[in-house]
Amino acid sequence: MRAKRKTESEPIAKSLASRGKVQTKHPPKHALPSIPADQALSFLRETRGISTWTARDMANSLRIGGGEAKRAIAVLEMQGYVNPFKSDQFMTTSAGESVSHSQAPRYTRDRIDRALAVLRSRIAEINRDDGAPFRITQAVAFGDFLSERTRFQPVEIGIQLQPRKPAAISIARKGATREQFLKQLRDKAAVVQFRRYQTWMSARSHQNLLR
Repeated sequence: MRAKRKTESEPIAKSLASRGKVQTKHPPKHALPSIPADQALSFLRETRGISTWTARDMANSLRIGGGEAKRAIAVLEMQGYVNPFKSDQFMTTSAGESVSHSQAPRYTRDRIDRALAVLRSRIAEINRDDGAPFRITQAVAFGDFLSERTRFQPVEIGIQLQPRKPAAISIARKGATREQFLKQLRDKAAVVQFRRYQTWMSARSHQNLLR
């Protein structure tokens, strides 16, 4: 029997240990953060291009409590993805940049804003089109573009698709798989990257592209 596909990422400690560097010491259960690994890594991506950051920065970005942020940082530090710098300041290591798949920020605010405006318009148009193979039920944008910096990485878009009924007929008629549909939606906009929607994406700081 085929195993069910996971819809949410694993807790941070378990997941990060399986991604590369294995934990050599296990903290007590009460010290483990409850946020998913992918949520923590979304913050690590945001730190690309800045020298240091704080637990408060993580808490504000992910909209979690200060204690939860400190527990997440402790696990990231244990894995070698962050290093302490000064009092309550941390640096993301090269291993942290690698595991989070961050990129050098190079896009301007204007480029980001124009791409999001076009994408928002396309989403609205698709959702009005009864002949489209899918309806977009979630579209949340997050990443370092939410900061006050001047250069940014590609915007991450958590997206959820619902096949229209009858789905099989519609998809066959349009010749569109989910991947093809997203490729057409993205077009040639290198400044956006689609990710399968997870509930933590709406819990953290974001822009809702359906509004």
